[in-house]
Amino acid sequence: MCQLLGLNCATPTDATFSFTGFRERGGNTDHHADGWGIAFFEGKGLRLFLDHQSAAHSPMAQFLQAYPLKSRNIIAHVRKATIGEVALENAHPFVRELWGRQWVFAHNGDLKDYAPPLHSHFRPVGSTDSERAFCWLMQELHKSHAGLPSVHELTHTLRELIPQVTRFGSFNFLLSNGEALWAHCSTNLHWLVRQHPFAQATLKDCDWTVDFATVNQPGDRAAVIVTTPLTSNEAWTAFTPDELKVFVDGLPIG
Repeated sequence: MCQLLGLNCATPTDATFSFTGFRERGGNTDHHADGWGIAFFEGKGLRLFLDHQSAAHSPMAQFLQAYPLKSRNIIAHVRKATIGEVALENAHPFVRELWGRQWVFAHNGDLKDYAPPLHSHFRPVGSTDSERAFCWLMQELHKSHAGLPSVHELTHTLRELIPQVTRFGSFNFLLSNGEALWAHCSTNLHWLVRQHPFAQATLKDCDWTVDFATVNQPGDRAAVIVTTPLTSNEAWTAFTPDELKVFVDGLPIG
């Protein structure tokens, strides 16, 4: 299985603290050493970093810790290969364009014998069940809406589509178009919101404590979504099985 990390923020925020603990799970504190990736939205633009090396030992991951990028929507992934070889084209997150917007997707789980009909321009490049599921979701969203719908309408459509995938296996995923971040749990996913009044947080996977009151302004706010909690002293909320939540401006809205 893989692990997921997402941030949805009210103001541009860097992921240095969360990513520092998260990357340790890619080969040091856990066995997800078969590639990693992270995507940062910047307006309608996107910065995407992928590597088939383990996150814990990747020079690119080390670079990102020293060069923090700020974004309102961030998705990261560390991979334990189950379907598809260890290769750059199989590293998450995956990206596709729809309605003139970039869409980013990362998945944790196994979809057995999953071969959906793909008859539009959404086709997988690699060999993972995850990318096939993403292409199918994009295809079906495109078929369901003539243009970019509201976040509410997208959430409604996703709730109709997801059961058609989950019957093949576990489908924990993060999806964002730079406006909102959708998180679906089949088996294991947690979330919290960091906002004023800010407090200290201590990472589980390495020795680092940050007092967020010293680095944030009162208007800052960030929702953090992760497979298993990153910190030892914060109140994380577990998703329920088959729950889909959408986050906008650092808060869950559904």
